[in-house]
Amino acid sequence: MSRSEAGVRKKGVFSQQDYLAPLPIPTGKTPVDMLNIIWRKNDVFLDVGNFNVGGAVMVIWFMSLIFIVLGYHSRHDDLFYIAVIGAMVIIGIPTLVFIYNLIRPTPLPIRFNRQRREVCVPREDGEYWVVPWESVTAAASQHTAVSRAGPSTMGLLFISFDNPDPEADEDNKHFYWGFNCGGNEAAMALWECMRSYMEIGPHALPPGNDFEEGWGSLKQRGVIWGTCFDYAHSFWLHLRAAEIGQAASLIFGVFIFGSPIIYMLQHWKLCPPPDLTYPDIIEWSKPLPPEQWAKRSPELESAIMRREVELAAEAVQL
Repeated sequence: MSRSEAGVRKKGVFSQQDYLAPLPIPTGKTPVDMLNIIWRKNDVFLDVGNFNVGGAVMVIWFMSLIFIVLGYHSRHDDLFYIAVIGAMVIIGIPTLVFIYNLIRPTPLPIRFNRQRREVCVPREDGEYWVVPWESVTAAASQHTAVSRAGPSTMGLLFISFDNPDPEADEDNKHFYWGFNCGGNEAAMALWECMRSYMEIGPHALPPGNDFEEGWGSLKQRGVIWGTCFDYAHSFWLHLRAAEIGQAASLIFGVFIFGSPIIYMLQHWKLCPPPDLTYPDIIEWSKPLPPEQWAKRSPELESAIMRREVELAAEAVQL
């Protein structure tokens, strides 16, 4: 990933790139964790994971419904066999990959330490990097494709880290994560979760998922069954009040996207989330006295002040 200055926007005919860091200046967006990437949060560090159960379930569930409907309506003609073969290829292979990822150990999160202003990046074979927070590169990338059905927009948030070892091999110098957010606005809101935590504090983030409790605990069992009950109860209340739109949205979420299944699998896989057990990182993750906290660089301090003035001017114009 190129290291363009934060705040730079590059636009093409069907694409747009917004560079968010370095230096990590405010985006002006409200932090939103729409992908459930925040796995653990406290006053010292933030654990961010990249294991999206919901996206996989929604795609597999929705495609399964399409092939079930297609197979039902073509059960008496030759199209039925085409539907079966198509389902085995289009749904079967991703389902096997998804199941394989579910039974594998959950990938370790990246840990952002706000007191030290550093980031721990786990790598293969027990290796890890500790990189300065202000060296992290982030960019929101958006691409638009046009077809007969109309334009469709896809967006990604890229976060890149550089190996602090100057003698590292060429294939071990850079590491990046990509988050499929849907568009640049969503990517900025997702990045703002990490930036706000590091620059403002944990109170700046929205309430997140409680992945600290284990799957076998009575609390989590109550949460899982309670979620299913809440869906049914909310549907009944909306139906009695003749709120057809709200009731339909619940049915849409349950039957079209499999919301309860997403919730259950997510908690089964991420309760509790994996932890970083490297001895040095356990010590690195302990709280420091306030007088020992790392400070912003003068360059970042100046860049944030300029950006806040720009955002204030934009708010006045609106």
